[in-house]
Amino acid sequence: MVVKLIILLMAVPTGFLISWLARDELVVGRKWFRVLIIVSFLGTIWFYLTGFDYISLSFMFILIVSAISYTKSFDKRWVG
Repeated sequence: MVVKLIILLMAVPTGFLISWLARDELVVGRKWFRVLIIVSFLGTIWFYLTGFDYISLSFMFILIVSAISYTKSFDKRWVG
C-alpha cells in the first residue's frame, strides 16, 4: 500500500517535469491530453474492478501526469 502511494506521489513531480520540458507543445496537445485523461480514467476504473491493481496504478499515474500537463497548458506564464 505504501509503495503504491509513493508511486502515485511521484506522478506529480513527473507531470511538472514533462510539462516543463515540453512547454512549446502543451497548447498544441490539449486535445490529446483530454483523450489521455479520459482513457486513463476509464482504464483505471476497469482494471481496478477486474482486480489488476498494478495496471490500474499505471493508468492512474498516466492520469495524474496528463492532468497536470493539461492544466499547465492554460497557464500563460508557464507556456511562454
